[in-house]
Amino acid sequence: MRKALRIAVAQPRCVSHAVAANVQAHVELIRAARARVVVFPQMSLTGFELDADIVAPQDTRLAPIVAACADTGTIALVGAPTPGPSIGILAVDHRGASVVYRKVHLHGSESDRFRSGEPTALEVDGWRLGLAICRDTGIAEHARRTAALDIHGYVAGVVHSAEEAALLGERARNVATEHGVWAATAAFAGSTGGGFARTSGRSGIWSTTGELLAQAGPDPGEFACHTFEPGS
Repeated sequence: MRKALRIAVAQPRCVSHAVAANVQAHVELIRAARARVVVFPQMSLTGFELDADIVAPQDTRLAPIVAACADTGTIALVGAPTPGPSIGILAVDHRGASVVYRKVHLHGSESDRFRSGEPTALEVDGWRLGLAICRDTGIAEHARRTAALDIHGYVAGVVHSAEEAALLGERARNVATEHGVWAATAAFAGSTGGGFARTSGRSGIWSTTGELLAQAGPDPGEFACHTFEPGS
């Protein structure tokens, strides 16, 4: 039985390679959003640095996120280089962290270090959330294979330059309208690694018909929330 699901897309301030500092930025947004699921951008714990150290699920630096999730009842979907090695999503809740997704469609030099994963769905309170990271969202095959997992929503963490801001909505609307699922995309704001001096921000949540339901602004520290009811 599905319950109402409050989901947030968050834009943490990020310092390249500074995991401990970035953890605190995640904690602030988790506590502010008070959502059941909070989605963060690609590699949000390290910045978009392809040589960043792996963040294992048992890393003690994640403890403040675990505590924040315990206090708020949140599942945080956090971006990091994960064991494999992969560009991954760590699901963090009151019990700790686990790797729940590995980016399928690696881009450029990412494949020099990282291994690709497979389409995945995460179940939360009866909702099936299809997971994606950045380039995945622009690959029609990824959306098709993920939608085939009987999902209700397509949830992604991305990093785009400021000039690519329109891609967030374009890709989310394409997935939503093609497959009849809602979409939630968390994008970096401000500066991060990988040559991104200025990223897009404007994380958003879209309905199954492609309607924009909630959107953050262009600045770091912002988030947007929407509550999906069981019938949606």
